[in-house]
Amino acid sequence: MNWTQARRAQKMNPSVIREILKLTEKPGIISFAGGLPSPKTFPVSAFSAACEKVLREDGPAALQYAASEGYAPLRQMVADMLPWTVDPALVLITTGSQQGLDLIAKVLIDEGSRVLVETPTYVGALQAFTPMEPDIVGVASDDGGVDLADLAAKAAGARFFYVLPNFQNPTGRTMPEERRAALSQEAARLNLPLVEDNPYGELWFDTPPPLPLTARNPEGCIYLGSFSKVLAPGLRLGFVVAPASLFPKLLQAKQAADLHSPGFNQRLVAEVMKDGFLDRHVPTIRTLYKSQRDAMLAAMTHEMPEGVTWNTPAGGMFLWVRLPEGMSAIDLLPRAVERNVAFVPGWAFYADHADARTLRLSFVTSSVAQINIGIAALAAAIREMQPDRPLASAAPATPAVAANA
Repeated sequence: MNWTQARRAQKMNPSVIREILKLTEKPGIISFAGGLPSPKTFPVSAFSAACEKVLREDGPAALQYAASEGYAPLRQMVADMLPWTVDPALVLITTGSQQGLDLIAKVLIDEGSRVLVETPTYVGALQAFTPMEPDIVGVASDDGGVDLADLAAKAAGARFFYVLPNFQNPTGRTMPEERRAALSQEAARLNLPLVEDNPYGELWFDTPPPLPLTARNPEGCIYLGSFSKVLAPGLRLGFVVAPASLFPKLLQAKQAADLHSPGFNQRLVAEVMKDGFLDRHVPTIRTLYKSQRDAMLAAMTHEMPEGVTWNTPAGGMFLWVRLPEGMSAIDLLPRAVERNVAFVPGWAFYADHADARTLRLSFVTSSVAQINIGIAALAAAIREMQPDRPLASAAPATPAVAANA
């Protein structure tokens, strides 16, 4: 049978990260590649108790088809936990925040539409947007986030600007208050909608991040959140908060996609979250991740050759690394795998003009011992490609992530 594929199917690409994760199936490999939360943080006992209670008290409804908008008590909980006044009627529960990106793409992007993204940006967003055949344009960015002058120069006709202000994937950077205030004002001046993705915002180590962009202009923003990083990714639950003018179309797109997110899972999350569970649970995640970040930073300082630079993220799950001039992270990867360590080359996170010298390291799924062994192996692979470089004396304070770097 000769199946004729739609043109948009030709635009679909496999997840680079998922493909690299296959490398981790090699016995003994230490993986800094996947953006997976630590399974040590999953509240298994809380979910076990919630599962029994939901089935006992609400089993038939939990196992039945459900409202496309989501379970009403959970939508109310989402509205209540956000730091601005949110109407729960404008909260859409999604099958992971990744589905939110897919729905936004379907509702807002036509063929040839201009879509702006940070440099670099989340590869899953690029995957979600690309099949709609837009013109995806990277906006220059530095260690504080988007370059507002470059944003203004590229904003004409853009459908939206996709931005991750908190502990960004892949760079781990956080947009400071001054930049957020200026971005919100500039986006309003340019009549440029913002799509704010915030899966990592609760994973701060010392100080909470500044107020979300959406809180400053709810009518000009779509906000995405996730339960994957604070509870468990296997539930596949996230949410979108959208302006009233957009919500009905996002809802219709969801109905066409999957009718509704699993009602049983939604009831489980609502049961677990009641009585302030997240306020008690999330600090334990922060403590664990901070200790793992500190271990990776110490190992980088001790092991890395001169010319390798990296950042010090204030939260989240990732370090952003830049190799010495003339090196390529893609060329480095097989050498690292030979030494039983894996990472994600940075080129996958760029809409355009990729920096081949960059790579992402995730520090949250490895023990301190594994971090020490893995970073030493990675440094050895780098020295093998650059044999004459001495050790770095100290880690730099900020990442080299500007578009022109």
